[in-house]
Amino acid sequence: MKHIARKRFGQHFLTDGGIIDAIVRAIDPKPGQRMVEIGPGLAALTQPLVERLGNLTVIELDRDLAQRLRGYGQLTVIESDVLKVDFSQLQSAWSAMHSIAPEAPMGKLRVVGNLPYNISTPILFHLLGHVDAIEDQHFMLQKEVIDRMVAQPATSDYGRLSVMLQWRYAMENVLFVPPESFDPPPRVDSAVVRMVPLASPPRLDAKLLEELVQVAFSQRRKLLRHTLGRWLEEKGFAGTFDVQRRAEEVPVAAYVGLAQQLQPLP
Repeated sequence: MKHIARKRFGQHFLTDGGIIDAIVRAIDPKPGQRMVEIGPGLAALTQPLVERLGNLTVIELDRDLAQRLRGYGQLTVIESDVLKVDFSQLQSAWSAMHSIAPEAPMGKLRVVGNLPYNISTPILFHLLGHVDAIEDQHFMLQKEVIDRMVAQPATSDYGRLSVMLQWRYAMENVLFVPPESFDPPPRVDSAVVRMVPLASPPRLDAKLLEELVQVAFSQRRKLLRHTLGRWLEEKGFAGTFDVQRRAEEVPVAAYVGLAQQLQPLP
C-alpha cells in the first residue's frame, strides 16, 4: 500500500536517484561504522547506506513507516520522537558491546538524515547536547536554514544559529537539492550540510553562551549597548567588549571569548 505523506510529520520523501547517489557519496559510509539515520521514511537513503555499512540504526516517529522498516534486514528501528533519543547513551551502549573506548573515533556515531523542516532547528540543538558522542553529521535541510548555519559575520543570514553551531562544528554546504527531487515537492529549496565536531573546541559554559547570544540577537538592528550592554551591566561584567556595533558584526570567536570572560574555566 502506498504511504501518504503526513503534513504533521513534515514528510517529503526523496525520490531522485541521482541526488540519492550524490548524498551517499558525500557521506562515504564504510563497513562496520555505527551510523544513525533520522527520519528514514520510505528508505530511499536507508537502502544504499545499509548495503555499504552492513548494519544501520534508524529513528522513525511514524508508526506505519516504522513497521515497514522492521521488514528490512540489518536495521535496528527506534520508533520515537528524535528529540527524546539519548544519542550519548546509544553511543556508549554500542561502544561497550564492541569493547571500544567511548572517546575513540571508531566508537562514535555518524548521524545522517532528511530532517523534517518544521523541527530541524530543535533537532540540531538536541544533537549539540550530545556532540561528544558524534563523529560527523550529514543532513538534508531547507536551504535557507543551511545558509544561516554557515553564514559569516556582517551578512543578513548570520545570527544566533550561526554562532551556536559554528563554535562547536566545522560546517559546509555540500549539495543543492531542488524541490522536484521529493514527493510531494516542498515549496522551498533544500541542501545537504556536513557538520564535523571540532577536535579541540573552546572550553566554555554552553548555556551561558546560548543566553548571551540570544540577548545579543534579540534586537539585531540596534547597537549591542541597548541589549547585550545592559545585560552585561546586570551581570557586573568588569571586562572589555565593544558594544558599539550590531550583533551580526561580531564574529563567533568574540562571542566565545566573552562567554569565557564571564565564567572563566579552570
